Amino acid sequence: MSASATRLRRLASVAVAVTACGGAVLLTPPVSSNDRASGHPTVESLRQIINDPSAVVPSRTLQESALIGTKSGPLDILVVGGGATGCGVALDAATRGLRVGLVEREDFSSGTSSRSTKLIHGGVRYLEKAVFGLDYGNLKLVFHALEERKQVIENAPHLCHALPCMTPCFDWFEVVYYWMGLKMYDLVAGRRLLHFSRYYSAQESVELFPTLASKGKGKSLRGTVVYYDGQMNDSRLNVGLACTAALAGAAVLNHAEVVSFLKDEGTQRIIGARIRDNLSGTEGQEFDAYAKVVVNAAGPFCDSVRKMANKDALPMICPSSGVHIVLPDYYSPDGMGLIVPKTKDGRVVFMLPWLGRTIAGTTDSSTSITPLPEPNENEIQFILDAICDYLNVKVRRTDVLSAWSGIRPLAVDPNAKNTESISRDHVVSEEYPGLVTITGGKWTTYRSMAEDAVNAAIKSGKLSPSNECITSNLRLIGGDGWEPSLFTALAQQYVRMKKSDGGKVVPGVMDTAAAKHLSHAYGTLAERVATIAQVGFR
Repeated sequence: MSASATRLRRLASVAVAVTACGGAVLLTPPVSSNDRASGHPTVESLRQIINDPSAVVPSRTLQESALIGTKSGPLDILVVGGGATGCGVALDAATRGLRVGLVEREDFSSGTSSRSTKLIHGGVRYLEKAVFGLDYGNLKLVFHALEERKQVIENAPHLCHALPCMTPCFDWFEVVYYWMGLKMYDLVAGRRLLHFSRYYSAQESVELFPTLASKGKGKSLRGTVVYYDGQMNDSRLNVGLACTAALAGAAVLNHAEVVSFLKDEGTQRIIGARIRDNLSGTEGQEFDAYAKVVVNAAGPFCDSVRKMANKDALPMICPSSGVHIVLPDYYSPDGMGLIVPKTKDGRVVFMLPWLGRTIAGTTDSSTSITPLPEPNENEIQFILDAICDYLNVKVRRTDVLSAWSGIRPLAVDPNAKNTESISRDHVVSEEYPGLVTITGGKWTTYRSMAEDAVNAAIKSGKLSPSNECITSNLRLIGGDGWEPSLFTALAQQYVRMKKSDGGKVVPGVMDTAAAKHLSHAYGTLAERVATIAQVGFR
């Protein structure tokens, strides 16, 4: 039987079960009694729990209850920050059999982690620096980014995919330069390669990217070199990490703010935090969460968390503003991105298809740290100016549909002897006993950043995990069993309710766009979403 036929049969059984229960979805407990008795589930049990289509994330009340503890029964790790790194730490630690809690002041992925370029970079720019600077450190960054890019795409296939990116060349030297560079990139990628890069003639390029200019700065287009990078739905991927961590046993709580740290009176080691539940009322209800180790994964705000432990702590964040704008879909074709390789500040600007629109960015300028960073007009105009020479469409300020700004937490190791170079890699530091800080890095490497942070926390708290890190081969919720053809099964099995002219609710066909959206947003859980929507009208 084909995979699609099997999927259809399972969809039908879900729909029948829901209908038979009067519209109520009956959900089985995510953890078996044997797992509870042993204290933590086995690795294989964890995978079954996470991949169970009927598993449910525990309620907020249960999550908060799990966080509230005592000195005699503390968590192993308390994570501060619900961005990509923080949720990655919670997932890594929980799947090692540790008792984990996570608190986020706002909402999951409400900060930098939802304001990215939506790309899973393989580190192509580091390769150029490695070759011309004979820098082995940058070459290691390329290998690392390529490996992690592969893992991210494989672990969340419904939220990530390969995207071709086109680099326009307006003289033959650029053609040779970029072609050779990207072929070297293919070679370095090896088994981690998404697809081979290739050269397209000027005519082929314009056919693939109709808004591409055939002349730029007085020169004729000689062709383009196309390579592949990964694209992701960053905010949904972040929420997927949080949900997967919760299914694995972590207690994750959003809108919960750390107001102070708890310290052992004798040793002055941090043993937990005072938490304010910002959803409990105007004043906010506070409670204590004890932990053997606290991991600070607050991104741009990690310095303010560090200062709660030591008000004299030296800054380790050099904040940089990354601005993106949203343009109409006609600026770029579906399924093809454009790279502006040289801007006046030396950065690369991308123009990428995104959810039926085009996003362009990013900038790189120093900024101050604020909870709600806003792009200024100069940054928006910088992006428009960077792309205008490469398009045959007039780039208008009025075409900017929206814009956002994210703060990159570029890291300076507080233990380093000098700060001549700000690290584009991540930094793990324990300056104060019981507080491990992880910051820097990028979305692509969140998983390995989390692994390093958990390793440091285990060492700091002398913790006893039941197994090694398994996140390099762990599908996130909705990813296991997902395949690109899932949307067809959804469209065939489920109906989309709509109102007729007379106001009566009647069944209609689930169109392809809706089915694709559900499939890519929720993965295999799209079946449950469609079932709930269908039953709700009965």
